[in-house]
Amino acid sequence: MTVPRVALVTGANRGIGYAVAAELRSRGLRVVVTARDPDAAAQAAAALGPEVGAHALDVTDPESVRLAHKQVGPVDVLVSNAGILLDGGADPLSVSLDLVERTFAVNLLGSWRVAQAFVPDMVRRGWGRVVFVSSATGSFSIGLFARTPGYSVSKTALNGLTTMLAAQTKGTGVLVNAVNPGQTRTRMMPTAEQTPEQAARDIADAATLPDDGPTGAFLRGQRTLGW
Repeated sequence: MTVPRVALVTGANRGIGYAVAAELRSRGLRVVVTARDPDAAAQAAAALGPEVGAHALDVTDPESVRLAHKQVGPVDVLVSNAGILLDGGADPLSVSLDLVERTFAVNLLGSWRVAQAFVPDMVRRGWGRVVFVSSATGSFSIGLFARTPGYSVSKTALNGLTTMLAAQTKGTGVLVNAVNPGQTRTRMMPTAEQTPEQAARDIADAATLPDDGPTGAFLRGQRTLGW
């Protein structure tokens, strides 16, 4: 009997993260839902169905990440989805740098912290998939969006982290990629046309790539975008 792969999704109590957890579960993976609020994680897991795990995980808190790793153990798939957008409508010359720092704490350093906790296990075991949920607003090839300056630059930095981790893990069986899910109808962007379920399919595809799949790429559906 084949043991199912284990996938951990951050920020999975709602929106894209929840939809990704549901999609991965439908593909036969054993899913662990994480969120800052343990009750929110537990409620999301219960709604997804039996055998879905739930753990508190605040990506900005080193102790929270350490405890989650200790309790969950090694995972095969990490979807780093937790993110915030605090500076919509601002501009680079006047945006509050406090907002920028808080944005980087989640979008970049939080993702980096969780990767440092869970990716070494993948390397030791010789297989893994890491997906960072990024954004076109952080892409030089598309054009950084100045009306969300802190958010945009945090996603540019996240893209940089993707390429570094992909280079570091090359040849180990671990594939590391970023996905641009496109504008998606969530609390962050309530008027977008695309549903979280539609976005989740692209993210789940990157999380279940074959062994000869890309690494260090910026993906949108079946396309590879320029950084």
